[in-house]
Amino acid sequence: MGLALAGCNSSGSQQNGVDSAKADTVAAKGEKKAGGATLDTADYNKRLAHMANKDTTGRWPVKGPYPLPGAILPFNRVVAYYGNLYSTKMGALGEYPKPEMFKRLLAEADRWAKADSTTPVIPALHYIAATAQGAPGKDGKYRYRMPFAQIDTIINWANEINALVFLDIQVGHSSAKAETEVLKEYLKNPKVHFGIDPEFSMKGGERPGSVIGHFTASDINDVIDILASVVKENNLPPKMLVVHRFTQNMIKNYKDIKLVPEVQVIIDMDGWGPKDLKAGTWRHFIVPEPVQFTGFKLFYKNDLKKGGPLYTPEELVNFTPRPLYIQYQ
Repeated sequence: MGLALAGCNSSGSQQNGVDSAKADTVAAKGEKKAGGATLDTADYNKRLAHMANKDTTGRWPVKGPYPLPGAILPFNRVVAYYGNLYSTKMGALGEYPKPEMFKRLLAEADRWAKADSTTPVIPALHYIAATAQGAPGKDGKYRYRMPFAQIDTIINWANEINALVFLDIQVGHSSAKAETEVLKEYLKNPKVHFGIDPEFSMKGGERPGSVIGHFTASDINDVIDILASVVKENNLPPKMLVVHRFTQNMIKNYKDIKLVPEVQVIIDMDGWGPKDLKAGTWRHFIVPEPVQFTGFKLFYKNDLKKGGPLYTPEELVNFTPRPLYIQYQ
C-alpha cells in the first residue's frame, strides 16, 4: 500500500460566535450522577473559566450540558503524537522508532505540565486509521482502511505508557458515518477516542488533495450520534472527538453541531506555517466559531519551513481560549 497523501499540510484563518440554543445552559453548582459516579460540577465550571482565559467576547466558555462523569476535559490537557505506522512522513507517530517516540512524547507532555501546572497532562497516540488516497481503489472510495492488527498495535503501545488513543479518519469519497461505523468495536474501549478530518472529505467527487474538503454539521453529528450510542450502551465515560480545521469552509454550519453529555468536541487548529500565520488561523477560524473545546497542532518540520521556532507550551497556554488538546505531527 502506497500512501498518496501527506495529509493536513495547509493553513488558513477565520471567525466565531456562540449559539446558546444548541444546548441548555447548565447551572453554576451541583453534581451530575451516572453509573454511581459523580461529576464535580463546581470544579468543572472553575476549569472552564480557566480555559476561557478571561475572554471578553462572551463566546468562551461555550454553554452546554455537563458531561458524564469521567470526562477528560477540561480537567486535563491531552498531548498527542499523530501519524501512521506505514509512513515516516505523516507525523511523529510512525517517523520515530517506538522507544524514541515514547521518549519524545513524554518529554513534550512534561513540558506542558510545567507550563500549566493547574492542568494535568495525559499523553496520547493519534493514529490515522483511514488514509485518503490519490487513486480510487477497488471500491472507488479513495481511502485506505488500516489493518485492524495495526490498530491493535497502537492500542498496545498506548497501554505501555498509560496513554490514550485517537483513531482518525480521512474519508475520501466515503462518509464520516460509514468510516466511524467500521471502527465502532474499538470505541468500546474507554481509552479510545476519535478524530475526523474534513480536509479529505471530497463531496464533489474530486481527487483527495486536489482541493480542500469539508464536513457539514450533519456529518459531524452523525459521528457524535455513533460515539454517544457506544458510550450509553457500554456505560463508558465521554468520548473526545477531534475535528481538524484550518479554513472557513472546512466546517459548515458550526452552530448546528450538537453538544451531548456523552461526547466532548474539540476543534483542532490544523494549519501549518510560521507563528504569525498560525496565530491568524486561530483568530479567524477557531476563536470566532466556538463549538466546545479547542486544540492546536504543531508541525515539527512544516512550521519551520520559513524559519523561526515552534510555538512553545508557555506561549500557547496564554492563548484565549487555552487549547486543551495539543497534537504534534
